[in-house]
Amino acid sequence: MLNSWHNIYQHFDPVAFHLGAIAVHWYGIMYASALIIAILFAHYIIKKDNLNISKETLDSYIWWAEIGVILGARVGYIIFYDTHTFYYLTHPWQIFNPFINGVYAGISGMSYHGALIGFAISTYLFCKKHKIGFFFLTDIAVLAIPLGYIFGRIGNFLNQGLVGRATDVAWAINVHGVMRHPSQLYEAFLEGFVVFIILYSIRKYKKFDGELTILYVLLYSLARIVSEFFRQPDIQLGFLYGTSWLTMGMLISGIFSILTLGLYIYIKKIKFS
Repeated sequence: MLNSWHNIYQHFDPVAFHLGAIAVHWYGIMYASALIIAILFAHYIIKKDNLNISKETLDSYIWWAEIGVILGARVGYIIFYDTHTFYYLTHPWQIFNPFINGVYAGISGMSYHGALIGFAISTYLFCKKHKIGFFFLTDIAVLAIPLGYIFGRIGNFLNQGLVGRATDVAWAINVHGVMRHPSQLYEAFLEGFVVFIILYSIRKYKKFDGELTILYVLLYSLARIVSEFFRQPDIQLGFLYGTSWLTMGMLISGIFSILTLGLYIYIKKIKFS
């Protein structure tokens, strides 16, 4: 049984099925599932907690948020992780170009933190247009996001992406001849399930709009830092500043955690002083 787990990738087809000449991957299915589940759960929370926002408004907002996430994730990757940042910033039309020398290669490279920034910008613009409280809306979104995130990270696992560091633990998996941590599943649990359970459990006890949003960013950042100790650093960057442990994901998460903690303390001081 354990041997089958060790060699799961040798017995697993990342392609779920074909639609004619189009291969449908489990990776894509899981990411589509993540989006659908997040949307359905947001609707559920609005109804369960009797929140003052219509279904139509939420459905409209979802499009804004998704566009912001996609744009932010790609641009964030270019800024934080790509080694050709200057080229892309001076040739912005290439950021979403799926062709390399006329050959279709797809678009690879997305950043979670870039997606978070894009999400915040698109949400701000939507709220300004529709005269809705920014933090009121984001407090709803952050309850749904980690639930969908679980499926996204499982998709990374099935696609053999974002692999873990080499290890000899009993539950390691064989990735191209190297035994590695199934770090994608660690992330699904810590950054998805654990964060979701905490936020869902305390949602009715929040003292101000924005508290759940700030706690989400802080909890995710802390969970990401822990997960990064088991995740292989991005090959183009490696470990930072000559260390054997610091990764870009860890560094950015650390910065976000400090900023959100400071924001949390500042807001509480203003509202309750």
